[in-house]
Amino acid sequence: MGGESTTRTAPRSGGTGTGQGGGRLGQRLSGIAVALGLVLFLGGFAWAAVSYRPYTVPTSSMTPTIDVGDRVLAQRVDGDEVRRGDVVVFEDKSWVSNAKVVKRVVAVGGDTVSCCTNGKLTVNGKQIDEPYLPKGSPAEAGSIPKVTVPKGRLFLLGDERAGSLDSTAHLTDAARGTVSRDAVSARVDAVVWPYRGTLRKPTGFAPLGALSEPGPLRTIELMIVAGAILVLGGGAYGPVAKRLGRTRARTAGPEPAGAR
Repeated sequence: MGGESTTRTAPRSGGTGTGQGGGRLGQRLSGIAVALGLVLFLGGFAWAAVSYRPYTVPTSSMTPTIDVGDRVLAQRVDGDEVRRGDVVVFEDKSWVSNAKVVKRVVAVGGDTVSCCTNGKLTVNGKQIDEPYLPKGSPAEAGSIPKVTVPKGRLFLLGDERAGSLDSTAHLTDAARGTVSRDAVSARVDAVVWPYRGTLRKPTGFAPLGALSEPGPLRTIELMIVAGAILVLGGGAYGPVAKRLGRTRARTAGPEPAGAR
């Protein structure tokens, strides 16, 4: 009796399809990564929109800290949160009508400020180191008589003292060149265009009292960067896993024929 030849094919695997999509677990994890990344990315931008305001500085009075035309991010704050050394955005019609002004706070209510002693600004009898001033420039183009800052007000100067219309230009006013805390709307945190990063804390004022706490900008930047990485990485997982699966299949070659 003649034998009948048969060809047996290798049974197909009933697995989870790891070669085509990286496996169900991998797909789920990539989906979670994309979702989490979107939350971080969009949440970071939303937080920035609530916390910060962009400004373009129109003058060179804050050079070299902020140059004319620089784009800055300023954190929205109440005037009560302002500390010595802060660079603030304020509006005072006695200074400039209907325009925002950017200056540095060098003295607050109750302080006594004068200039210059040994070429340095003096606050409450302490000579202040001001490394943010242009190299070789004096702490003040002219002398500042001793001024006691009224409570609830601020004494402000530009970093480019020789060309800044600041408190020294308003000393004959009834408020002796000071500005109300209520006039402050924001505190400059960083120069973003051209990018220079966050402003350094003016440690020369530290012996006189606490400096301002850093704003949330660094945390926001980390959220946006981490979110972007998760979105890109999670989205790329599927295509990469498929390509790797095809590469393994070509390397392994065709399956051997079954025994007769």
